[in-house]
Amino acid sequence: MATTKEMRNERLSKQMIENLQKRHFEAYYCPTAKEAVEKALSLIPAKSSVSWGGSMTIRDMGLTKAIHDGDYEVLDRDLAEDMAQRTEIQRQALLVDYFLTSTNAITEDGILVNIDGAGNRVAALCYGPKNVIVICSMQKVTKDVETAVSRVRNYVAPINSMRFLGKTPCATTGSCHDCKSAECICNQVVVTRVCRPAERIKVILVGEELGY
Repeated sequence: MATTKEMRNERLSKQMIENLQKRHFEAYYCPTAKEAVEKALSLIPAKSSVSWGGSMTIRDMGLTKAIHDGDYEVLDRDLAEDMAQRTEIQRQALLVDYFLTSTNAITEDGILVNIDGAGNRVAALCYGPKNVIVICSMQKVTKDVETAVSRVRNYVAPINSMRFLGKTPCATTGSCHDCKSAECICNQVVVTRVCRPAERIKVILVGEELGY
């Protein structure tokens, strides 16, 4: 029997899928991470070139491992021998057939909100890869863009800065200071309100909690 949380996620996701489709995204809902991995793989033809950004979601759910184990041409920056090669892989990732990522937040109305440090992840969302697959846990759903930005700046960014061992005020205090640190990871704020070309971005909402 479904829990009330599971019921809430399923009911909300139905409306969100409609809202995303109105914004010309391709959209799906999967109750579990396992089902989300299967859905993502079903969208990627064999022999496709695939890469991804800095997302704990797609790693924790096992999607990147499944890609490595599959019949794909993989560009993985984490396998780079040095920073120069890593940067080059990130640049080449903007030309792949399928780019995998999560989103920092998503509104109930179907708007993606992302805040990035280097900018490679949001760059791929905006332009470059032929297709982008966004995996988003329902825990990241917010009421509107304002609350989405607040969630990312005050909750997600401090956690990520700590994960990167960054020397930022939020890594020290756990709270946003609107800093201009050289290691700031809140450098680009991208709000994706409509998908163009239509269905280039495919959003998979997941009932199971993933990422931050």
